[in-house]
Order: sequence, then C-alpha cells, then structure tokens
Amino acid sequence: MTQVVNICFHGIGDPHRELEPGEAEYWVSADLYRAILDEIAGWPSVAISFDDGNDSDIGTGLPELRSRGLAATFFPLAGRLGEAGSLSAADVRELAGAGMRIGSHGMAHRSWRGMDDATRTAELVEARQRLAEAAGTPVTEAACPLGRYDRRVLSGLRQLGYLRVYTSDRRVAGAGSWLQPRFSVRRGDSPQSVRAAALQPPGLPRRARDGAVGVIKRIR
Repeated sequence: MTQVVNICFHGIGDPHRELEPGEAEYWVSADLYRAILDEIAGWPSVAISFDDGNDSDIGTGLPELRSRGLAATFFPLAGRLGEAGSLSAADVRELAGAGMRIGSHGMAHRSWRGMDDATRTAELVEARQRLAEAAGTPVTEAACPLGRYDRRVLSGLRQLGYLRVYTSDRRVAGAGSWLQPRFSVRRGDSPQSVRAAALQPPGLPRRARDGAVGVIKRIR
C-alpha cells in the first residue's frame, strides 16, 4: 500500500487567546513553521493539516502554504468560530475558497471518549453542520480532539459517514486508509527532528509499541 506522512500544525506565532493546559507545547514560531514547510514541501508523499482553528491559520498558515503551492486540510473547532484568537466563519469560507479542505474537530475541544448522547450529537453532528455551512462545502473528514478515541468513537464516525478520520498516533499512514495517524509538530521541533521522526524507519521495539497502542485504542 502506498504510504503518506501526515504532518499536523496547531498554532503559529503568538496566540491571541488563553491557551489550555499543555497547549503551548504545540505552538511554533512563524520562522519554524516556514522552515518545516520548506522541508516537507519536497517529500514525495505528505499531507498537511491544522487543528483547533486558531486565527494564525488564516494569518500565517494559508499565505505560506499558497506561496509554496501547497494545500492542507483545516480542522477548526465549531464552537470557537468568531471568538477572539480563533477563525471566523468568513475565514473558514476563505480557506475553502483557496482550495483548502475543511474537516471537523468537534465543538468544544473535549475528548470524544465516553460521550453521552447529547454531547455526541453536538460534537459529531452539529459541529459538522456548522462548519459545512461556514465553508460552503460538505465536511467529510474529522480529527479526534486531544488524540483520544476508542472503538465506540470510531464506530460512531463510520455510522455518520465520515470518509476519513485523523488521529495523533505519530506513525506513517496508508494513503487509502480510513484512519490516518499524524505527526503533530511541537515547539521544540526542527526540520531535522520532523524528518527523523516521520521518514526514518522506526526500530522494532518502537514499531511494536506503536502498533500495540493503536490496537488498544481501536478495541477498547
């Protein structure tokens, strides 16, 4: 099976909202973002995505993608649209109009594990509808918030007709697979560390560990 490396960004530059605990680890400088884009632009099979819907997606993320002829999938949080520091509905429409894909990251950046029926509807159905209305395009992909999922989450997403689901499991993906693991870029990364993590074949212990983690998440 053809493989693809999924690289995920979150925030770029200085955040314009209060960050959640641990979130600062996933914010990178504009210079680092540009350097990593220059690195991955030459990879044979790479897919870029952005989570959370921060306003840096439109202010820095999109212009730098376009200047390099790159495209990406953006996964905003529907519940944050229009809030300070986050994308507006008009921004989402602009991203879609620029040829970027829009997916769902849910409503409120909470784990999709253990949801009751009302929360499930808000996160998987209403958020998707709100984002599709903003984008003016169907929303057929989802990214699991906080990287958390289980068998029930995946079953629900399949039943709702999502065509592809993204995780944070840090391994190479099959290009045609429904479940797509990603490598999230962190503040302490460099182009070299991203290349080593994504393109260097892992040793047997790491392959065994990563495979076991994925199996546990899917069956629990």
